[in-house]
Amino acid sequence: MSEQNHPQIEPQLDENQIIALRREKLHNIRKERNAYPNDFKRDSFAADLHAQYGEIGKEELDPQAVPVKIAGRMMLKRQMGKASFATIQDVTGQIQLYLNNKGVSQEVLDDFNHWDLGDIVGAEGTLFKTNHGELTVRVSDIRLLSKSLRPLPDKHKGLSDQETKYRQRYVDLIANEESRNTFIKRSQIIQSVRNFMVGEHYLEVETPMMHPIPGGATAKPFVTHHNALDIPLYLRIAPELYLKRLVVGGLERVFEINRSFRNEGMSVRHNPEFTMIEFYEAFSDYERMMQIAEDIIRNASRAVNGTANITYNGKEVDLESPFERLTILGAIKKYNPHYTDEQLNDEEWLKKEIVKHGESLPPSSGIGSLQLALFEGCAEGKLWNPTFIVDYPVEVSPLARASDSKPGLTERFELFVVGRELANGYSELNDPEDQAERFKAQVAQKDAGDDEAMHYDADYIRAMEFGLPPTGGCGIGIDRLVMLLTDSQTIRDVILFPQMRPE
Repeated sequence: MSEQNHPQIEPQLDENQIIALRREKLHNIRKERNAYPNDFKRDSFAADLHAQYGEIGKEELDPQAVPVKIAGRMMLKRQMGKASFATIQDVTGQIQLYLNNKGVSQEVLDDFNHWDLGDIVGAEGTLFKTNHGELTVRVSDIRLLSKSLRPLPDKHKGLSDQETKYRQRYVDLIANEESRNTFIKRSQIIQSVRNFMVGEHYLEVETPMMHPIPGGATAKPFVTHHNALDIPLYLRIAPELYLKRLVVGGLERVFEINRSFRNEGMSVRHNPEFTMIEFYEAFSDYERMMQIAEDIIRNASRAVNGTANITYNGKEVDLESPFERLTILGAIKKYNPHYTDEQLNDEEWLKKEIVKHGESLPPSSGIGSLQLALFEGCAEGKLWNPTFIVDYPVEVSPLARASDSKPGLTERFELFVVGRELANGYSELNDPEDQAERFKAQVAQKDAGDDEAMHYDADYIRAMEFGLPPTGGCGIGIDRLVMLLTDSQTIRDVILFPQMRPE
């Protein structure tokens, strides 16, 4: 059995008693030296050492006496007579330390034996393999770099309380390897998205997070106040209108990985602040945007999972095959073949069926809005493998270009995977007069009580009047993409510090 499987046992004290004892130890350390030194310089990481030397046999490795300087948090510790073992954890993984009175002085060994799990240490020594084949550092010098005053969660139970995990993410990251891996993957996913966009000749830009008029999506904004200007400002609900201003200005391919804010409900799929990527390409359309979105997602899956065939919640998801495309009515009929065309075009029947499926009636009573509400109630949750739903009604797509061949519809899509919306995109409306009329219709909805309807943005209309090229645009929810690619069941598991009520 490996030495690291024998943890030091903390005294059977409550947390306050443990903290008091550790504070006393810290007080004693302060009497003798700097308790928080900052002059130890490591030269190695645990994972790199395992990768380079993990497969080398004991007889070959030991004579090399490879020198290393390693640092991290002490997670396990045990004494064996005059020798001690410990496991320290850095950002890449764990590695074992071995100390005895031949390698370090008795004074250092005595100090070490009084250190606690959770303490951050720096160690210098040489690599060797134990009789059990464990790659280990034979310590020649070790220092306490930062005293931990609070006890770590139980090694075997970990940090299992969900609310504590979200409130004390720092402890969750220390104790739970799965959480660390999720957020490492999140960073890798975002990097893969960024690299893909740059490879497609897109320019990364930054646009304002505080807007004089909320726009770019239908949502309820957060409101703040700028003291110097003495005006209300709105935290952005989407960067869309600013990004399209840049396309007007001649930056023909732009993207922003952005934080946006919506003052709405919270759920396993919704957090008040969230991350998404929005991208816009001149001389493009929604067909091109669907292909880009598909490529981004497939590429990200390969980057972090090594494959585009993944498992989510125990069920396979095929991101490798071309994504399916259905209209709203096509999706309704696919999963509800008993519905007739006559029923799906009957407003009163639609309203009754929407309520039957537990959905609220939309603010607009147009036939397209009702069909969309029914789709959300009876088909959306069944779209497991990636599916583009295309050709949305004009009345629910105030920024999308109207179809030239399908009256009442727009060149718009939404992408659904595992029953959840993941992306939204369209051929952009570039007719300034049409856009002005749609803004006016949104204002009328707002006046009628729809908090999520858009404002009239006069400056955006002015920008369009200079000429917006034919353009395709798309937004992909990064948080939901990370959920999908890390098999996480709630958005709080992929946001480092999710919004919560105060303790």
